[in-house]
Amino acid sequence: MAIGFVLIKVFPTKERYAYDRLAELEEVEELYPLFGEYDLIVKVVVKDFEHLSEVVLRKIRTIDGVVETKTLTGAVL
Repeated sequence: MAIGFVLIKVFPTKERYAYDRLAELEEVEELYPLFGEYDLIVKVVVKDFEHLSEVVLRKIRTIDGVVETKTLTGAVL
């Protein structure tokens, strides 16, 4: 299992649209709006880091209004 926390910047006025599209993704376990440098944070849970990469590149970054992402990967201690 791989966990990623994806920080997302969204074009102004597209926040609700991006939030709704992200909420539809089966890999998204948690989703929160933010104030500050990033507009949204998403917790993505997938089978491995290759799948995480595919979700970020092919699903999250292709949502209309998403202008930047930063992915932080989780670690098991």
